[in-house]
Amino acid sequence: MPIEFAKYHGLGNDFILIDNRHSSEPVITPEQAVDLCDRHFGIGADGVIFALPGQNDTDYTMRIFNSDGSEPEMCGNGIRCLAKFIADLEASEIHPQPPQASGGSESKSEYRIHTGAGVIITELRSDGQVKVDMGVPRLLAAEIPTTLAAPDAKVIDVPLEVAGKSWSVTCVSMGNPHCITFVEDVSAVALETVGPQFEHNPAFPQRTNTEFIQVIRSEYVKMRVWERGAGVTLACGTGACAAVVAGVLVGKCDRATAVELPGGILEIEWAEVSGRIYMTGPAQRVFTGCISH
Repeated sequence: MPIEFAKYHGLGNDFILIDNRHSSEPVITPEQAVDLCDRHFGIGADGVIFALPGQNDTDYTMRIFNSDGSEPEMCGNGIRCLAKFIADLEASEIHPQPPQASGGSESKSEYRIHTGAGVIITELRSDGQVKVDMGVPRLLAAEIPTTLAAPDAKVIDVPLEVAGKSWSVTCVSMGNPHCITFVEDVSAVALETVGPQFEHNPAFPQRTNTEFIQVIRSEYVKMRVWERGAGVTLACGTGACAAVVAGVLVGKCDRATAVELPGGILEIEWAEVSGRIYMTGPAQRVFTGCISH
């Protein structure tokens, strides 16, 4: 049966979006997702995202298969794309004609989305940006998870041997694991070489995303990322959030910090009173199509 899809990206972190509201299980397998994500023989994407029926008083459920077929708990850029996709779907149901690329103007502006990292709230703003309440970061080693500290201890500025070098790392979970290290020059990091060695390091039993951060000013940093299950990507929303948390913990960043990624800028705020992280950034539709099996 043909499956309609839409391609979206958040700062170049690109996804295949599928309307899966008629079923509580994804309509394609992880193996099929790998084929679809292939940039030479498929559609090309960092992952496939499914909009499933909501559960536990949420509007929708998000599931995602990475380009290697693995399933992460959540994806920050991906959930912004999902929010735009849902708004465009709802707008098209109000009006038979397809919505414009900026779509969703007459649909709901806020969604409660169930994810593997908990309930995430997205808000489509009038300026086209999507603001996401990413929840409270988890800082204990057992929550990340990592063996770099005792289960009930935080991992802040801890040495880790990778690729024949000692790196000072701070670990944060945004519902998925992140290992953050601060460097003098992010452009000098050989991501393709050191990224896989971080991801598969025995200190991370569920593997890890890895963020390399260059502090330009306390409120502005540059970041490159190696994503668990996807490799080098142009942006990582959960990673940008984790990076700012790590920056605050080690005294390098303000609680409101702009994170410059290869694909663009995300605005991150770690609220002092509530402890919640807010991420604001774009999400854009690229094209739509149909998959034939």
